Amino acid sequence: MNKQIDLHYLPNSILGENTPEPLLYAFQRKSSAHAGGSAMPISSSQFSKRFNTALSKTVELSEHRCLYVHIPFCRVRCTYCNFFQHASSKTLVADYFEALMVELKWKAQLPWTQSAPFHAVYIGGGTPTDLTADQIEQLGKAIRSYFPLTTDCEITLEGRINRFDEEMFDKALEGGFNRFSFGVQSFNTKVRRSAKRLDDREYVLRRIQELSQSNQAPIVVDLLYGLPYQTTEIWQQDLDDFLETDAHGVDLYQLIEMGGTPMKGMIEKGKLPHPASTEEKAYMYQYGVEFMNKHHLRRLSVNHWAKDNRERSIYNSLTKTTAEVLPVGCGAGGNVGGVGIMQHRTLDAYIESINANKMPIAMMTQLAASAGLFSMIKAGFDRGVLSRQLLRQHSNQDIFDYLMPLFKHWQQNGLVTVNHNYLSLTLAGEFWSVTLAQGVISALSLANEKAA
Repeated sequence: MNKQIDLHYLPNSILGENTPEPLLYAFQRKSSAHAGGSAMPISSSQFSKRFNTALSKTVELSEHRCLYVHIPFCRVRCTYCNFFQHASSKTLVADYFEALMVELKWKAQLPWTQSAPFHAVYIGGGTPTDLTADQIEQLGKAIRSYFPLTTDCEITLEGRINRFDEEMFDKALEGGFNRFSFGVQSFNTKVRRSAKRLDDREYVLRRIQELSQSNQAPIVVDLLYGLPYQTTEIWQQDLDDFLETDAHGVDLYQLIEMGGTPMKGMIEKGKLPHPASTEEKAYMYQYGVEFMNKHHLRRLSVNHWAKDNRERSIYNSLTKTTAEVLPVGCGAGGNVGGVGIMQHRTLDAYIESINANKMPIAMMTQLAASAGLFSMIKAGFDRGVLSRQLLRQHSNQDIFDYLMPLFKHWQQNGLVTVNHNYLSLTLAGEFWSVTLAQGVISALSLANEKAA
């Protein structure tokens, strides 16, 4: 690598445009919800050996570790979702849950698992609240019984507010869950129904408020901006509604249009209006940030805010760093011991593997030597600040100084401000944070290819 990056080798997709309105036009569009790096596929014949090698070690590659458990069921497929796996049915869920509990116990008994405590647990999906109340309690108690957890371990149950009644809430608390995240997306009934969300505004408002005011655990709400029928006025009302619920935290996520979703097909057939343009979503984001500042919510990342100190968002923060994530369940993904793991996405393949006493691995990758550096780059852009010192911890050269020409270029474009040791995102940079993170990762990858 040269002392500083040469901008002539970088495409416009990394450099962006110099425009009077960088919030709107710095880049063409946001195409992904997350930045990514490179990894080398591992042959399926090596899965068992590599897995056993990684999980037999008791030396930690990271100071933090998380557990991710996947529940791959949904009663209804949301129109914007590209990750739908299986429609819920009592029989399917029961069969899956039985296999899941077997895998959970296997993974808990591994030397690596027992060698250090977990800082965060996340039950995601799919729709984890499609489990029964008793299954949720059983799952929580099993995790607390089998796994070493830190004394302040965050244990999150994700789900829909639909059918999340008092019995399910009480059973979840009894099982040890101490954080709840609900994908509300919008409170507006018309917007919700067009996205195949089941309950109307009044019910969602009331139920979130009841859960929040119980003061049993932090309640977090996910909101999407840019949905069909979601005008600026409706978005402003969504934010007011969030405040009215007394929920402890909120995520503001931009709708990313993906191919293969029901929404895409419905728009093409004229059954749904087009969602908001990138420019409209930029204004929605700006309004959201200003709204949170106006009401003095504490910012945890470029898209997450906390109303009080109960909401910590530990799992979401750690998974963007070098933390290791142990995956459990059909469709779960993670990384342990320098390898990435993706488990079978089909129920048949998953359950067959468990019944045959085999780990249900569909794909493994060898993480690149730069994976730690790339993770910290993603974490920095997610927080809105990238520090020279943090990058130095993961590289044998001054990456911050090497990237300075790119940082100064982005500063001229109104996306960042740079001083000697820190790069801070402007409002426009926060909106384009994933694009900027991917730009840094791609620029470093191109430099490595050129040097090879």
